[in-house]
Parts: sequence; C-alpha cells; structure tokens
Amino acid sequence: MQGTRMSKLKRLIEQRDAVSARIKQEQNKLRASERRIETRRKILVGAAVLEWEKRDKEFSPRLMTELRRFLVRDADRELFGLPPLQKKEKSDAA
Repeated sequence: MQGTRMSKLKRLIEQRDAVSARIKQEQNKLRASERRIETRRKILVGAAVLEWEKRDKEFSPRLMTELRRFLVRDADRELFGLPPLQKKEKSDAA
C-alpha cells in the first residue's frame, strides 16, 4: 500500500512540474510577443516623428533639443550627429 501511495505522489509531482514548465514556456512566449509589439510601435512612432521633422521646420530644432537631453549613450548620440556627453553630463542625465 505504501508503495502505491509513493508512486501516486511521484506521478503527481511529475505532472505538476510538467504543467509548471508549460506555464513558464507560455509566459515566455507572451513576453516575447509583447516585446515584439513594443519594438514595432517604437519603430513606427520613430518613423512618423522623422517624417514630421522633415516636413515641419519648426519641429526639427525642438526635436534635436529633446534628443540632446534624452540620448545619453555616445553611440545613440552619434546616429543623430550629436557630440558625446562629457563624464559629468552622463552622470547628471542618468
């Protein structure tokens, strides 16, 4: 009798572990999907802003002002022709 209960318990634990693994897998898929959607939204918004910047000459300087404040990584700043930040500016921006 004891052996039957142990095997039933073992089987239930294995089932629980399998369900937990499937739940984790589905959660990872959902997070990956959400990241793809967010990335796509950022790309589309960026494209719209760049198009707006081309058409509206008053917007262009405002955009550059915001980018100077927003971009803190030198590689990102370089994409927009902005100079690298000084060490003090980097710590202030963070």
